Amino acid sequence: MTSRERVELALEHKEADRVPLDLGASPVTGMHVDTVYRLRQALGLDPPGTPVKVTEPYQMLGEIAPDLMEALGVDVVGLGKTATMFGFRNEGWKPWTTFGDTPVLVPEGFNTEPDAQGDILMYPEGDKSAPPSGRMPKGGFYFDTIVRQPPLDDENLRVEDNLEEFGPVSDEDLEHFRSEAERLSTGTDKAILANFGGTAFGDIALVPAPWLKHPKGIRDIEEWYISTASRRDHVYKIFERQCEIGVKNLEKIHRIVGDRITAAFISGTDFGQQTGPFISLKSYCDLFKPFHKIVNGWIHKNTRWKCFIHSCGSVRALLPDFVDAGFDIINPVQCSAAGMAAEELKQEFGSRVTFWGGGVDTQRTLPFGTPAEVRREVSERLKIFGAGGGYVFNTTHNVQSRIPIENVQALYETVRDSGRYPL
Repeated sequence: MTSRERVELALEHKEADRVPLDLGASPVTGMHVDTVYRLRQALGLDPPGTPVKVTEPYQMLGEIAPDLMEALGVDVVGLGKTATMFGFRNEGWKPWTTFGDTPVLVPEGFNTEPDAQGDILMYPEGDKSAPPSGRMPKGGFYFDTIVRQPPLDDENLRVEDNLEEFGPVSDEDLEHFRSEAERLSTGTDKAILANFGGTAFGDIALVPAPWLKHPKGIRDIEEWYISTASRRDHVYKIFERQCEIGVKNLEKIHRIVGDRITAAFISGTDFGQQTGPFISLKSYCDLFKPFHKIVNGWIHKNTRWKCFIHSCGSVRALLPDFVDAGFDIINPVQCSAAGMAAEELKQEFGSRVTFWGGGVDTQRTLPFGTPAEVRREVSERLKIFGAGGGYVFNTTHNVQSRIPIENVQALYETVRDSGRYPL
């Protein structure tokens, strides 16, 4: 059975030969470059000192190269845009070293400089003549956004200012999507998880727009959240225009990539915290759900793609509406949050949505547990979520830095040894 067939069966809620595995197909299912380096060393894939590419500089995610995919049995590849979160492209690789002393390769636009405290500043499009848009604290692992919101004047707020990044898809991106979709579909047997961008309404990681040199509009994180209540009509108009642009872009993209895509990453907007949703059910249904329904409805009517939503935290109260809005896949499945017990989620929603993640707790078990505890939790999650299909294995969000490498190895060894049907 090919990887693509394996994933497609899982999405049809059927059991394949084994539970499919994702690592690195999206910005929320990857692995920090420090850990990628150490895993490659532990598996004997590289001589010591061989650098690993940083393919997502905002979170410092490392490349999951074909040889690592083969070694672990990864079934999914990602298809994304040409530009990174900081606006420069993944090209022109040059050496760099992380605070964890990991040798890496970064794109040529990865132009940084330290400040007086030893923090590392990052610049949009790598242009140091613009104000910095990212900061990695000294000794840190990834970048925090630097908010660059101009003073707000409620009398003169313009919807267009928060739409600067949501224009028509460029011919360059269209050609990239076409060529990459063809390459990945004919050159590999993997399922393709595509992130075309433009359909994540209010994704707080994107609101500050670290790739723009001089962002306008509501860009402060706290101010944005407040605005969903205090300036609700204004935010609704932003979403209306974004949705219109997004659907038109999807029409163009589908014409050139067709149904080579297995699933599309639609939304990365977080709605949950540790103890429950931080948005009311009414607010979700009034402000977000209408646009989720439009985008997902178009996809289901016109393509064979499945619709993927990422939301951290406790979102059980929102799951019925996620399903009603047309989402086929939920990620990262944070089982450690309130009301997110694996058994209950599978029993209540297992026939209606595919769980993509939740394989091991990346807050506690993976970083602080023993290899035996990692194996036990991974085995339990495989049995619970994998029963009857409807499951793609991934950790609960990205694998972070400083994870004991024996725990990482225990994780993927257990997926290999315990992920075959019957579970």
